[in-house]
Amino acid sequence: MKISRILVFQVDLPLHEGNYSWSGGKSVDVFDSTVVRVETDTGLAGHGEVCPLGPFYLPAYGPGARAGIAELGPYLMGADPTQLSCLNTLMDQALKGHPYVKSALDIACWDLLGQHCQQPVCTLLGGRYGEDFTLYRAISQDAPDAMASRVAQYRDEGYRRFQLKVGGDPDVDIERIGMVAELLRTGDKLIADANTGWLPHEAARVVRAVRDIDVYIEQPCLSYEECLSIRRRTDHPFVLDESIDGIDMLLRGAAEDAMDVVNLKISKLGGLTKAALARDLCQQRGIAMTLEDSWGGDIVTAAIAHLAHSTRPEFLFTATDFNSYVTVSLAAGAPQRVNGRLAAGTAHGLGVEPYEDILGDPVIDIS
Repeated sequence: MKISRILVFQVDLPLHEGNYSWSGGKSVDVFDSTVVRVETDTGLAGHGEVCPLGPFYLPAYGPGARAGIAELGPYLMGADPTQLSCLNTLMDQALKGHPYVKSALDIACWDLLGQHCQQPVCTLLGGRYGEDFTLYRAISQDAPDAMASRVAQYRDEGYRRFQLKVGGDPDVDIERIGMVAELLRTGDKLIADANTGWLPHEAARVVRAVRDIDVYIEQPCLSYEECLSIRRRTDHPFVLDESIDGIDMLLRGAAEDAMDVVNLKISKLGGLTKAALARDLCQQRGIAMTLEDSWGGDIVTAAIAHLAHSTRPEFLFTATDFNSYVTVSLAAGAPQRVNGRLAAGTAHGLGVEPYEDILGDPVIDIS
């Protein structure tokens, strides 16, 4: 099997809630998603997706994904998409860095491998654990009472993990955490995610003020070293996200006991191949994981579902279902949330079939 053509599509993904806000006044109304179709000489085609959280979150942005794929794509013509390690080596040689550019291509090739082997991707990633897995809901930054109201709403929909977007005024964040914590019941988990938004002295105030609240502290400060200093000043369970931007930082964090939980974003690591490697390292080191991506629609959600469903349940802290946040459905067959839980599909590959009318005409055609 050889890659014969790569098509790239751009799709806007508006939000049900109108916008998504987090630390530093950052906000997005419509997400810019890139969908890739990798066609082969056998007639099989695989699909991938990458959707950065705007250019001000990580070093990634929508038009950059498409520009990078246009640069990288010609080097992949004639390559065997089922040879995932070889393909990733080729991509890393042809384009230094820019892992998010490679993510959709890697996901599409996993989709092809599954179709070729007539197996779901989760089977190829290690096997399917259980019937489904638990999801978290991100709560967009807002006034404390508004955030508490959203938590109550999503709890009624079956969610039991709540990622509260803090990282603003410490006094308001303390109120946010306290107000939401009063709503939770046994078995619920609350994560205060600052998204790098606090300075160390602010983070120190917050963790001291919420000392008696059962809450996870996530990525309080911008740098890894600043986060580690807060980690050493609190006995709250600790989550790292933005600081863990590759395997090297994951290994460093594990060696320095920098986190109890790590968020692994598929596109930040470069695709399912490297995300699975990071996942397996975490399982070896006893580190729990949230498996997710920066953002996305049905195809990203399917990729997350297959990675999460093939992860040992005791290490899967939670995962996310981005397709329930947005108003546009990209593909048939994508997994759908049921009572706060999700399951990977059982069809071959990712199990998704994009809607041609939603994709529209390709913006890039490489052949």
